[in-house]
Amino acid sequence: MKMSELMKQRMAFSFELFPPKTEAGEKKLLGEGGVLDKLSTMKPDYISCTYGAGGTNVGKQLPVLEAIKAHNSTPVAHFTCIGNTRESIREQLQNYLDRGIDHILALRGDLPFGWTGTGGDLCYATELVKFVRDEFGDKFTIAVAGSPEGHIACRSLEADISFLKQKQDEGADYIMTQLCWDMDQFLRWLDAIRKAGVTMPVDVGIMPVLDAAATINMALSRNGCVMPRELCEIISKYWIFPNPFVSDPYDADVAGKKAAFKEAGLEYTVRLIDEYRVCGINGIHLYALNKYEDVAKLVEMSGIKDM
Repeated sequence: MKMSELMKQRMAFSFELFPPKTEAGEKKLLGEGGVLDKLSTMKPDYISCTYGAGGTNVGKQLPVLEAIKAHNSTPVAHFTCIGNTRESIREQLQNYLDRGIDHILALRGDLPFGWTGTGGDLCYATELVKFVRDEFGDKFTIAVAGSPEGHIACRSLEADISFLKQKQDEGADYIMTQLCWDMDQFLRWLDAIRKAGVTMPVDVGIMPVLDAAATINMALSRNGCVMPRELCEIISKYWIFPNPFVSDPYDADVAGKKAAFKEAGLEYTVRLIDEYRVCGINGIHLYALNKYEDVAKLVEMSGIKDM
């Protein structure tokens, strides 16, 4: 079933993975008894796999997608404009179809450091959605990104919403949101996109709060996310001196603070999921970070899926 159709019937449940960069990472994720085996026991409706900045690890995306399909879950391929010509897009997408992969997340993609453009034939996700529909008709279910706080590179939230409506008009099927911890802003955005005529199902992307440095990095390095006071208090309470980015901190209780932060972060993420679930959203998409234990604990604590 198309995920866009499933989400009109009930709330979807899914994970995001990334292509491993090493043989050890590949074995941990895809090997027997590995992370994918374990995540699949929770029977997610779909599992997406990222593309890799600048296409650097796109070659390792396909084995992950095929493994997801072998685990009886729908694979969703992140696909970007970065470095791609129209011909290369056509070839790669046909390769997906030949392997039974018919769901994609159409993205411009994060520009690699020092780049000022995509380095390909297409510059925006709107163009990619139109190209896929023109070339492949309805063979693909197309997800697109939505930014509740507005994309950091867009001139305004209103412009960002207008581009989201354009993606729908070009043939997109559903929205996968970028990270957003600001629930007041999310509700304003949800109301605004509906008023703008965006009717696509909304699947909310959620990153489990497990590590202070990773949380800060995810919020500020690419997304420019607002960090609510409650989350900032957790980071401050378990601050590792001199800062969480130092590889060899002088703090006397590094292990203890990391463990306490993870516990508080999981509880914070559960409360966030609770708030999202009552907003009328159509899906919860957890960034699994190629891990199992922490993600399984989060799923169990939140009750979003019977274990």
